[in-house]
Amino acid sequence: MIEQILDYAKTAVVAALSSPIEIAALIAVALAAGLTVTSSFVKTMVPLRWLAVGSNCGFFAYGALHGAPVLAILHAVLLPINVARLLEMRRLTENVTTAAASKDTSGIWLTPYMKATKRKKGYVLFKKGDVARHLYLLASGRVEFVEIGRSVGPGMVFGEIAFFAPDGRRTLTARCAEDCKVLSVNQNTVRQIYYQNPGFGFELIGLVAGRLSADVVRLEEQLAQAKAAAPAAEA
Repeated sequence: MIEQILDYAKTAVVAALSSPIEIAALIAVALAAGLTVTSSFVKTMVPLRWLAVGSNCGFFAYGALHGAPVLAILHAVLLPINVARLLEMRRLTENVTTAAASKDTSGIWLTPYMKATKRKKGYVLFKKGDVARHLYLLASGRVEFVEIGRSVGPGMVFGEIAFFAPDGRRTLTARCAEDCKVLSVNQNTVRQIYYQNPGFGFELIGLVAGRLSADVVRLEEQLAQAKAAAPAAEA
């Protein structure tokens, strides 16, 4: 039995190496298989898409040269999809890099992933204690945070801190102080972009860190005011 298997394998190899087209097909499928195996060890999406594009090209070439039309058609369909996703991620990477270099925290580069809605004055976007499901970008108007008496204006991102909270719940209530146009992106999309693009993750973490630092400064000011008011009250 073993001798028969070895003879069959030898015959197949000889037949494959007898034609330049078959040799090219074997090289293409070997490269495609190697790229597919390599992709199993890649954690970030941009390199993974590059490997997928190379793998699609290799398997398409093998299918076309070896007479496997189903395989060729499958990877001919997958190739433009992977190329389109790769270009989309490259654009996002460039936008994140530009935003980081210019210290732009407005989040304008997130707008392709966001849905725009118009809200009337007094509309509550979320309440303290609500489960965080969206990240917001204010396009026009003004949004106030009821508990602290602070507000944000057009171009500002808000609602991101709850995504990193242990319980995933809102720490403040956000209410439209004027008629507003608000852009929002859901948590699942934010997570996908976060894992696909490390640059986006660093930008988002930087935004959260900035907001938390501002909260610390605000609390320190309140404590200082309370301490200054205490002697006056006793007098």
